[in-house]
Amino acid sequence: MASSKVGSIGEYIREQRTRAKISLRQLADVSGISNPYLSQIERGLRKPSAEILQQIAKGLRISAEALYVQAGILEAREAESDVQAAIRTDLILTERQKQVLLDIYDSFRKENEAAGVVPEAAPPGAREADGEQAPAAREGKQVR
Repeated sequence: MASSKVGSIGEYIREQRTRAKISLRQLADVSGISNPYLSQIERGLRKPSAEILQQIAKGLRISAEALYVQAGILEAREAESDVQAAIRTDLILTERQKQVLLDIYDSFRKENEAAGVVPEAAPPGAREADGEQAPAAREGKQVR
């Protein structure tokens, strides 16, 4: 099982590198990692340390956290919303674009939470649980 993780991090790095249109040699130069060692990582022959992953992330201009999760160093975040999961699994977006979208989404959620905003599509009883009536109930409409 560990060997599949090693292979998957290498495949992931190669995929990110090709999407960024960077050659193996260019990534080796900007990340400060030898070309042969980087090639071995991509082919799944070597397991990179957290420090090496950080250098690779810097060279690819992606988050080191994404590489840590892929390598099995960090656990994937728990309780992820469908929106966050969709952003993270989108194959067309770059890691940087994903991170920007996730940051914006997170900031909107925190802002709404701080303002006490409950989404209109909340399940029945969500507002009542907070001691507030649902909008339809306030207006005298029948709630289904």
